[in-house]
Amino acid sequence: MATLPGRRLLQRCAAGARCRLLGTVAEASPPREGDTIYVKRPASAATRDETSVEMPMSFMTGSVVGKRFYRDATVRRADDGNGWTVMLDYRTLKSPAKRPLKLPSRTLAMAIAAEWEYQESDGIRPFTMPLMKLACTALERVPVTRTKVIDNLMKKFHQDLVFCRSPDDNELTIGVHQKQKEKFDPILDWVNTEFGFKPVVYTSFFGGKQDGELTQAVETVLKKTTDFELASIDAMAAAAHSLVIPLAIFRGKLRIEKAIELIRLEEDHQVILSHYLSLYSGSCFSGLTVQCLIPPGR
Repeated sequence: MATLPGRRLLQRCAAGARCRLLGTVAEASPPREGDTIYVKRPASAATRDETSVEMPMSFMTGSVVGKRFYRDATVRRADDGNGWTVMLDYRTLKSPAKRPLKLPSRTLAMAIAAEWEYQESDGIRPFTMPLMKLACTALERVPVTRTKVIDNLMKKFHQDLVFCRSPDDNELTIGVHQKQKEKFDPILDWVNTEFGFKPVVYTSFFGGKQDGELTQAVETVLKKTTDFELASIDAMAAAAHSLVIPLAIFRGKLRIEKAIELIRLEEDHQVILSHYLSLYSGSCFSGLTVQCLIPPGR
């Protein structure tokens, strides 16, 4: 992928200039059933501003949907002044369901415009555009499946990563347990302060059961979210195996970098442990050449 357009974007945004992303001209994609990108201009359109780009439904599946057909990607205020839209040249970007892709913030619109800018001339690849896909989910799927999304999140709440602890009576897990206690306890304290109920911690592989009042308090917060907020929380919860961590990000308790550290805590510990075991094994076999992986910082 080209890096020059990305640098231009950052430079222009830093200088407070209009968000204009420079790209290359490409041919229109050959027609293929289900994968055609429709450039639509009503017969009554008086200006080019009324032209739109409708993405095919296959955009949500990740397949290549056609060659790049635009030169510039820009952002501008929505026609009603409420929200932001992405423009591909003079065309307004629409969702696969042919709805205007109206975004709640300029920052999100710029990020999605950047995803469109980084597309190569030989094909538009949806799997490289996670924010575009998330925005389409928030606009089209969450409004009609909102209750189901919240129910699924609450079903997994009792098996939350933050509530589960490794046993502290085993040599192989004591190290993980200590790190979990160090890193997760402040989050549990935050849950207690934020929702008014102390979470239950358990070591069972199958999880446990949280207090009904805590569960109700968390569900109430989810019901008050916007469609974009709920879509983001749901996506993060699926990746993190945790609802508490996305809620902590949403409420400003955690930054993304810290959240990733918590999500990867056990995995990172196992990687470091395996490095030490490799080093130990290498020292036990004299006369053999053993490649040892040294832990970070050593």
